[in-house]
Amino acid sequence: MTRSSPSRGQGGRTHQSDPRARGGGGGAHTIRIIGGDWKRTPLPVLDLDGLRPTPDRVRETLFNWLGQRLDGLRCLDLFAGSGGLGFEAASRGAARVVMVERSARAAAQLRANQAHLGARMIEIAEADALRLAANLAPGSFDVVFLDPPFGDTALLERSLELAAPLVAPDGWLYVESGERIDPAARPALAGWSVVREGRAGAVHYHLLQRENEE
Repeated sequence: MTRSSPSRGQGGRTHQSDPRARGGGGGAHTIRIIGGDWKRTPLPVLDLDGLRPTPDRVRETLFNWLGQRLDGLRCLDLFAGSGGLGFEAASRGAARVVMVERSARAAAQLRANQAHLGARMIEIAEADALRLAANLAPGSFDVVFLDPPFGDTALLERSLELAAPLVAPDGWLYVESGERIDPAARPALAGWSVVREGRAGAVHYHLLQRENEE
């Protein structure tokens, strides 16, 4: 959800070919937290090139899939952008939420929103998403949100390769992409299955779990 056309390995969320990308001159608009402790709270989002939140309908569906509350869970939003997924997780009781965002301006806005909410469970890392993920401990998160820039198949595959091991044995991997994800066709997702999926326009969204999990 950050600057368009990032180089491979950069922590941006959209791409110039991403049909969801917003143009903009640096002003602000808002997102609204859908549920949990901060339900209906509006949060400013910078109107930067290529920066866009996960649509409300998709966020609502995802957290319905996850059971509404995430009490005590550890969450990673690897391409945070506006922070919609991470703030939503924190609102619903997550014990730890790590947001990774390489854009300095977007990261500054995330920190401002964090301070506004008094969200001490949130950690904001201004860093390259893939480099940071490569140094995290396997199994250290219960939910990993993965929404890399659209239009780069190699980047998506590398993101999946790094993100999947970070999920705890009974955890969940959420993936947004410009194409439907088939684990059988993705080496990085060997042993995983899609348990829920949907589509909103050009956005395909998927909730995955390891096949030996219920």
